[in-house]
Formats: sequence, structure tokens, C-alpha cells
Amino acid sequence: MNAVRILVYGAGVLGCNLASDFLRDGKDVTLLARGAWADQISENGLTIENAFLPGKKTCRIPVIRELKADDRYDVIFACMRCTQLDSIMDALNRNVSENIVLVGNNPEPEKYVRVLGHRNVMFAFYMAAGHREKDRVVSFSLGKITIGQLKGSASNQELIGRIFAGSKLNVTYQPNMGDYLLCHAAFVTPIALACYYCEGDLKKISRDQTYLNRIIDANIEGYRAIEKAGHEILPESDRDYTGKAYRRLCYAVYKVMCSTKIGQICASDHALNAVEEMRAMNAGLKRFFGETHADTPVYLCVEQDAERHLRMMNL
Repeated sequence: MNAVRILVYGAGVLGCNLASDFLRDGKDVTLLARGAWADQISENGLTIENAFLPGKKTCRIPVIRELKADDRYDVIFACMRCTQLDSIMDALNRNVSENIVLVGNNPEPEKYVRVLGHRNVMFAFYMAAGHREKDRVVSFSLGKITIGQLKGSASNQELIGRIFAGSKLNVTYQPNMGDYLLCHAAFVTPIALACYYCEGDLKKISRDQTYLNRIIDANIEGYRAIEKAGHEILPESDRDYTGKAYRRLCYAVYKVMCSTKIGQICASDHALNAVEEMRAMNAGLKRFFGETHADTPVYLCVEQDAERHLRMMNL
């Protein structure tokens, strides 16, 4: 079997970690980066430091600065914030590669299937978080990726199997990524709003039982609206979202996030550095709530509190 040729388009936290994982697994992978960061990786290698454990790793990875029309890859993983995706559509459409994977939050997946026209468009969510410094990425990765296409599209399970053959990544094939991304937005957006409410210092709300439960209620309102509109609740482990076990689990996770560095790395750093993306996620959810006539009073309250603090921070 011929090696699968992979391009990771975007060298932020997600792109660098994913490219490093592919390289570790012996894949034929190239990373698209720009500016001084591209120079840094080309000259000194890609350095990733674990945010929680001592030590770092540096790898040598091929780097390009632009995607030319005749650069042919078996698959391109576009690791960009959803607010940046429009800026790379022309480059992807001009390129000859057929298989495109859009990685990360995406409140409008159907739009990009239309924009990319005849391409085979997939979506993925890769579990990594952190921040980029001048000479390294400081991050934490669970080594997990969920990937697939929109419901009703031709299956990509065989292709995904070839892409990740022999990989150490924990890969979950999801044939309904549209509902997966919608549910992810309903879960993660209230957490981002909580980060704005406490102005990035999650310890401020670590003992606030009332507020933590309000965040859970906002998530549950979102899930209820999604299910009522006829969509699946994904992942399947969240389907009993009205049960006591789900609330207890969420509360325990939030307590750990708010009391430790995990919250800073996995939530507040990204929320504060990607306000436009989180606002796009919020707008996408509210548009969905409006179109489906959902009743979400707790969610709206959480949003209003967060916006007040964003104005105080001039964000």
C-alpha cells in the first residue's frame, strides 16, 4: 500500500500537535506555516512542550509557506479557527487535492461543503489545547480525534482507516459530524462564556455552586433544543444529559478545571485568545435556537453576564 501523503494546513496548537503525531507514526506529512513561525520550524525544528509534564520534544518536519494549485496531497487537514476558514477557501479550491478535513469548532459545516463544491469534505475534532510561544508550542493532547462526514454523505470510513493505519492516535469514525459539532458547540460555548464571566481566572468561580450549575443548565438547554429539533446527541455518552449522573460528572469536571491549571490550558487560554471564534460559536447556537424556537433562558442569562465582562475587558 502506498503511503498517504498528508498536508496539515495551519501551524497553531492543533496543527502542530497533529503534524507531530503523524510524523511520530511514520506518516508522509508536511506542515503549512507562515512568517517567523515557519522560519523557526524550518531552522530549529518543531518543539512541543507538555503543559503538565517536564520535558519537551523537537522534530524535523517539512514546511511549506503556501499551497500551490498543483501541490497534490491525499488529504489536507485544515487546522484553522472557524473565523479564519473563509480566508483559505480560495487556496483549497484552486488546489488539485480531493480530500479536505476541516479540524476544530465549526458552526457552519454545511456552508463549507457547498463552498468546496466537488471536494470530498470531512470534519474532525482533535483533542489538544494550549498556546504558542516564540520558539515552541506549550500544550496538552489527549491523542484523540473524531472524524467523519456530514450525515447522508458518502462514507469515508475506508479512507480514514488508510490515513490513520498504524497510528497511535485514538481515532473515532463519526458518520454524523454535523450533529457532533452542533452538540460540541452546546457543550463548550457555555464554558467559554464562563471564562469571560470570571475574566479568565476560573478560580473565582471554583466554589460558586450556583454559577457552576447554571453553566450545566445552559448546556442541558442546548442539548434539549438539539434533540427536540430531531438531531442526535453526540457523543453517545452524553445522551442521558437529563440524568443525575451527567450533572454530577459535569460538575466534577468543572470543579477540576476551575481549581487547577487544566482549566487555564484547556479553556480560558483559548477563550481569551479566540474571542471572535467563541462569538461565532455563540452566534451559530443562537441562530439555531431561533430557527427551532427553542426556550433557552438560562443560556441567555449566561451569555449576558459574559458579554458584560467582555465589555469591561475591552474585548
